[in-house]
Amino acid sequence: MNKTLLPIRIVFILLCTAAGWLVCYTIREWDAYRVTAASVGFFIGTLVVLVDVMLKGFSLRGLSALTFGIAVGSLIAYMVATSPLFSEGDPEMLYLARLALFLVCAYLGTVIALRGKDEFNLVIPYVRFVPHEVDVPLVVVDTSVLIDGRIARVCETGFLSAALVIPRFVLNELQSIADSTDPLRQARGRRGLDVLNALRAIKTLDIRITESEVTKREDVDAKLVFLAQSMRAKLLTTDYNLAKMAEFQGIPWLNLNKLAKSLQPELMIGERLEVELVKPGKEDGQAIGYLSDGSMVVVTGGRPHIGQHVAVEIISLLPTGAGKMIFARMGGEGDHARVS
Repeated sequence: MNKTLLPIRIVFILLCTAAGWLVCYTIREWDAYRVTAASVGFFIGTLVVLVDVMLKGFSLRGLSALTFGIAVGSLIAYMVATSPLFSEGDPEMLYLARLALFLVCAYLGTVIALRGKDEFNLVIPYVRFVPHEVDVPLVVVDTSVLIDGRIARVCETGFLSAALVIPRFVLNELQSIADSTDPLRQARGRRGLDVLNALRAIKTLDIRITESEVTKREDVDAKLVFLAQSMRAKLLTTDYNLAKMAEFQGIPWLNLNKLAKSLQPELMIGERLEVELVKPGKEDGQAIGYLSDGSMVVVTGGRPHIGQHVAVEIISLLPTGAGKMIFARMGGEGDHARVS
């Protein structure tokens, strides 16, 4: 049960109980049944709260479909009940027939409307408060992701099938960074704007701007978490603190750094690759190079080739806390190295 709604529900049940008790003051004949009246009020309040709990997850779109189905079913029942079919007969039987007709038509109209909520939205489009399909997975985008820039390349590949939700306050924050007097901060902001334009240029990408504002810069992270939670969306960010805040609230978040690390090819002993040697190693004749993911490559006999791209063969792999340390030896002149 939601912790925010729990006190409200308890107060409501207490008010219903008190209302049942106070009814006895207005009706003197019930003065001896105060406990019974209070119990009835308590059970009525409890029943309402149970109905509220059972309707958890019932969307506004479902409520509008339910209302539409009842209205259409009632209209059909009224038209049939006022037709010549019910003009003559026993009044009691006609009343029971009209009652049964109303219940059946209202039930069928409700069931049909709830089964076809999407089609119902096409019949009466103004009941849809957003112009998009709510069944599409949503991802709320943080400012750090736009500044990072890799999201545009990921979206160009088509691997991200969710719709990107960019709040208005994220765009405002990005604009303020681009207008900063600090050259480094300004460059980061302008890169974020370029990434935003690149995302806009992807025709297959669904981008949604939510008109949401914040009064203080400190409230941005909290508002991002609130939006992701209320929209049942995932959070896309490279901010570690924001990600941990979202994780604490039970919101799934996407990590571009983890994605990039998982896409690195797995190296094997005996595999050949090409690396640039940049400095000498600790042992005689050794030279050190680095792969694109930052992994260190220690090449035996590579010191004479410092400053060159050379073909090497992996002889051992050593996992470390920062990644992998690769030990290799110089490959033959006829070997064709694979770029890692």
